[in-house]
Amino acid sequence: MSPVPILLDCDPGHDDVVAILLAAGSPAIDLRAITTVGGNGDLEQVTRNALRICALAGIEVPIAAGCAGPLLGAALQTAPEVHGESGLDGVELPEPDRAVAEAHAVDVLAAHLRAADAPLTLVATGPLTNVALLLRRDPAAAAAIGEIVLMGGTIGEGNRRPLAEFNIFVDPEAAHIVFSSGLPVTMCGLNVTHQALATDDVLARLTALGTPVARTVVGLLTFYAGRYRELFGFPAAPVHDPVAVARVIAPEVVGCIEANVVVELAGEHTRGATVVDRHGVTGRPANARVARTLDAPAFWDLVHDAIAALPARE
Repeated sequence: MSPVPILLDCDPGHDDVVAILLAAGSPAIDLRAITTVGGNGDLEQVTRNALRICALAGIEVPIAAGCAGPLLGAALQTAPEVHGESGLDGVELPEPDRAVAEAHAVDVLAAHLRAADAPLTLVATGPLTNVALLLRRDPAAAAAIGEIVLMGGTIGEGNRRPLAEFNIFVDPEAAHIVFSSGLPVTMCGLNVTHQALATDDVLARLTALGTPVARTVVGLLTFYAGRYRELFGFPAAPVHDPVAVARVIAPEVVGCIEANVVVELAGEHTRGATVVDRHGVTGRPANARVARTLDAPAFWDLVHDAIAALPARE
């Protein structure tokens, strides 16, 4: 089977790093471009982080910076309490070995979509600002999106507000545009990504690879785990973003249901919540696949094998 061509829109971020490495190292993925959006850190930070990780792992794809803040101009809310002041604390990374693309991320996404000879999958692991702007600005290019697979939202508890997950909360209007687009959307929310725990056994297996990339991942996830223990009482780090990539590589690893999803925009206490109608009580038609289950051992096999396949640069 031919690799699935994808565009990866992200905001690195510890878990975004694993998503990038999984997409670059998996033989089932043809990674065409990486675009960045303000989220876990500001736009300059997350773009620099993407460049540094690609330098470390020898990933040769275009990298373009996109939107610095939400669609409606609200101040960007970042997550230094989770990811540190750099957006990627915990390890020393190489300096970027190339410049970021001159074009805006939305223009880069549109160009790849227009040039594609088959539909592309757009994987989004940050706030959905770039994706929503693409849908609004260039619907003809967006028509070449075969599927949007996103990490964001939740069926149950949130992590930025009681019912709101960070990526959706940062730009709910953008998320509303995506879920209302009529395109195939798959939502990998906290209810499933919290099953993707980087346990001691997982870290030991990655450590055994002995490569600079693997050592970097272990260092990042060790830092990340410490923050999750302090903030949320987790026993290990939930590695959210690569779950969306894993869904593309091996759909059976991430079990989904069809459901209607709407994004709460006005609630005083619920803004950014993803309201998932699992049982059809609203009568609204399904507009998304919603992840419910994760085969965690199979997921970590995918991550391990992708990291093992990346160049062992010193």
